Amino acid sequence: MHPKIPTGRIFSFPDICSDRDRKGKTLCIILRSVKMRQFKPKPGTRSATRILHAPFADIAAFTRVVRGLVRANPLGCTAYRGAKRTHPPLEIVREMYTAKFAYTSEKGKRVGTGQEMYDSVDGYELGVAAMISNMANIAAHRGKVRHIRDADHFFALIKCHDPDKGLFFVSIARDRLTVASYTDDAILKRVETWAETVPVLA
Repeated sequence: MHPKIPTGRIFSFPDICSDRDRKGKTLCIILRSVKMRQFKPKPGTRSATRILHAPFADIAAFTRVVRGLVRANPLGCTAYRGAKRTHPPLEIVREMYTAKFAYTSEKGKRVGTGQEMYDSVDGYELGVAAMISNMANIAAHRGKVRHIRDADHFFALIKCHDPDKGLFFVSIARDRLTVASYTDDAILKRVETWAETVPVLA
């Protein structure tokens, strides 16, 4: 019977590698090659994600946090000159909002589902209202439409410029906060400090 293989990230197999039988040598070679593949250093930028204790309650709560971050600039970001224009310290470079719907019959049986994606908050709100009042679509499903608010997805990607370390990104989704493309842990610490002041992110 072979020794039990550790399951942690740092592997050490002195007992296996000292085994002189044929199977022991083969296993030793395999484990060493796995170790080299998995633990090759990855220099450069990094990313970190915080899963929220509870998702944002609705689009209004989400928008307040995103707009508040850009407007107040608690991360100490600075404006910078790009190829064609001057960029603000923080700017929203991508947004995506998904609204989900269910159609039910008079007996309460689900007879259809649907979802719509929008690239702005205004589009999301107008689109939801349009779906709820779309009589032709309701007739096609032969059921009553309901907006499933708790299943909706929100996402905003914010580009930030650190005066010393350059660009990094903060993405806020309905259930998580991610810092990406940063090269210094001090940047991550600043984002964490800010997040602790926002109840839904803490």
